Amino acid sequence: MLNSFVELNGRERAKALLDKGTFRELLGPLDRLESPHLEPQGIVPQSDDGIILALGQINTKNVLIISMEGAFQGGGIGEVSGAKISASLELVLEENKQGKTIYPIMIFDTGGVRLQEANYGLLSISEIGNQIVALRKYVPVVGIIPGRIGAFGGMSITAELFTTLIATNKARLGLNGPEVIEQEAGVMELDSSDQALIWNTIGSNQRLKTGLVDAVVEDDTEVIIHTIDSVLTAKANPAKTELIDFYLTLLNDIDLCLEWTPEKYTAYYKQLQLVQQAVPMAREGHSSSSNSRGYKWFSYLTGIVQPTSCVPSVLAADIEKNGQLCRYISIVPDPNNKFPRVRNGEVGLLEGWTVAQVVRDVIQQDENKEIKRPIIAIIDVPSQAYGYKEELIGINLALAASADAYATARQKGHPVIGLIVGNAISGGFLAHGLQSNRLIALDDEKITIQAMSKASAARITKRTIAELEEATKKVPAMAYDIRSYSTLGSLYKLVSNINPDQPTEQNIEEIEQTLVEAINSAKGTVTDLSFRLKTKAALAGGRATTIKVRELLKEQW
Repeated sequence: MLNSFVELNGRERAKALLDKGTFRELLGPLDRLESPHLEPQGIVPQSDDGIILALGQINTKNVLIISMEGAFQGGGIGEVSGAKISASLELVLEENKQGKTIYPIMIFDTGGVRLQEANYGLLSISEIGNQIVALRKYVPVVGIIPGRIGAFGGMSITAELFTTLIATNKARLGLNGPEVIEQEAGVMELDSSDQALIWNTIGSNQRLKTGLVDAVVEDDTEVIIHTIDSVLTAKANPAKTELIDFYLTLLNDIDLCLEWTPEKYTAYYKQLQLVQQAVPMAREGHSSSSNSRGYKWFSYLTGIVQPTSCVPSVLAADIEKNGQLCRYISIVPDPNNKFPRVRNGEVGLLEGWTVAQVVRDVIQQDENKEIKRPIIAIIDVPSQAYGYKEELIGINLALAASADAYATARQKGHPVIGLIVGNAISGGFLAHGLQSNRLIALDDEKITIQAMSKASAARITKRTIAELEEATKKVPAMAYDIRSYSTLGSLYKLVSNINPDQPTEQNIEEIEQTLVEAINSAKGTVTDLSFRLKTKAALAGGRATTIKVRELLKEQW
């Protein structure tokens, strides 16, 4: 196509959108900001780390273009690329707060987290999401998914936070790539070679029909420019992430015993009439429904014996301790969950939307109160759900709804404290934990924090598991253990000498005291995620490259 946008590379796309003569690149190739984490793994870095930042104008409107180069590491987000995105959005936010309108526009071409820098990718994506939620109060935030790769992984969660999401008919959008679903759940769940089914499930035309993108346009640069210009001045629709009652009605009513084709789901989606949903709160049960750490620590900290709920996989309770009312939230296994792919505690559709409901309930209740209730997220999530129905319905939006709710609560002054008692994996961690003001973790060798299981990570990066494990020795962000994770600087505290599975009363008291300290440290301070860049571990090198990127970008702004 003569005027194809899809066929352009990342830098050409950024230039093509801007008025002639207005393109000004920030932190370009000549600045040589390469990832320090790739060469030790035998991977040649790129001098812009696959992210193009450009200030300019679209029809005389000031914009920031963030364009991803899918040809480099599949557009994956690592430390440098993630810092370029989040820091530039932060600067745009500051400009808008001061009355200077700049519209942020992001061009997606990404598989999500860069697995060779896994935990840096997760941290960066959570920080990007935080900036988007904050920016929406001032200006429309526009995303474009041209095609080739599309938007997957954690960045598909990010995409659903945008005010408006535009795609061409060559684009795909989904949390889990087809190959990953096949690896994690088996070929009977999804055959990654069935291209027709995959396009009909996660292709842009299907996503438009079911509300996951806002517009599908032809692959023509001028058409895309016109569409962007029109949405910058149009009245914004309600955020997709706030359609909680609609999606909870949909999930409660759907009959999973039926075979769900994309066409059948579209018809179901379009005829649905929402019913207001009651907020599920935990109560004492007759027997323990789970032996997971998330379940047990919810019981220890709330005092609720054998807790249960009308949504058994999400436990929530308001508990007052030391004169402070807090809302505790935990995602736990439910062996009878109607969605089979979440029965081991994974974060799925129902979990994402229910957590969003529970968090926004706190926001609403405390809207006019001077003192905002702290929210304690008890984290023990083995991953997000890997399933065909999850992708069809839009699990990326469900997880975005949860992350959005936590970020909104924090930005409104609620201390959000994450307590890692078990695993914290991938999209599950992005949805439930990584938007916390403060993160606390138990110092335990069984805790895993990562972007993907070893088997899937090895397959995607074309390594053996042995080679993958060898790489983790050189790059702590690739490691799976909590000690390595603590060197990155995101933890408020790593608590040692606690028995995670059978804690003593003294152990529980120590964790409760640590939670109080974390809450107090978050009160009256900034409501963003900058704390994790100021810890001793971060300053000692854990986020040194991120800090350098932020400083250089401010100089060039």
